[in-house]
Amino acid sequence: MLPGSLRKNQKNEVEANQNLVVVTGGTKGIGRALVLRFARAGYAVATCARAASELAVLATTVAHHVPGAVLHTLPADLADPAGCARFADFVLAQPGTLAAVVHNAGAFAPGRLQDEPADGSQLRQLLAVNLLSAYDLTRALLPALIRQGSGHIFTLCSTASITAYPTGGSYGIAKHALYGFTRNLREELKDQGIRVTAVLPGATLTASWEGVDLPAERFIRADDVAEAIFGAFSLSPQAVVEELLIRPQLGDI
Repeated sequence: MLPGSLRKNQKNEVEANQNLVVVTGGTKGIGRALVLRFARAGYAVATCARAASELAVLATTVAHHVPGAVLHTLPADLADPAGCARFADFVLAQPGTLAAVVHNAGAFAPGRLQDEPADGSQLRQLLAVNLLSAYDLTRALLPALIRQGSGHIFTLCSTASITAYPTGGSYGIAKHALYGFTRNLREELKDQGIRVTAVLPGATLTASWEGVDLPAERFIRADDVAEAIFGAFSLSPQAVVEELLIRPQLGDI
């Protein structure tokens, strides 16, 4: 490597370390892959999960794979508005510019609407986890993003955000709503220097598919989703990937 290239890489790493990337639900699956990907690129990362023990395991993993990485963790349930507010305050207390916010926290519950509890509790729960957590955290962090005039917001939607499945149930409703939220947000923020991207992965090999009798090769890898998000993030400020649709090579499951 030429000395000039080395200096450039060192400069890029220093600049990255002055920026903070927020990944919600960072202990498993796509979230974990995102934490590691941004950490490898030199970004400080702030993440949350409900279980402190899982965050401790994540911190150990990141320290092992990316020595010197800066990782801020907080136990928080983002389906609870109080937990979301606490995490937002935690993020805003960290040094650096908010480079990206990735709304990855979510829950998957397949089934038919007609079979769900009559009190509507399943829909309310899935809306809280998949939609309102992203809405509440965005609203809390948006003033800082607008003040700095930059940043990138990603929402982990789903192919279920654009396709109705017979067993989609309230999960499909919540993901459709998250997609609508993302599209509206994009229109509001595009002239304020803030990029917004809806990520729509198909079946990804995460805990949601545990117990399914299908080979791993039939699924998208979580690392591939993380790499695609990082690629969209890495574009110049003059370009935005509005929608990132990723499916298994053989199609939906």
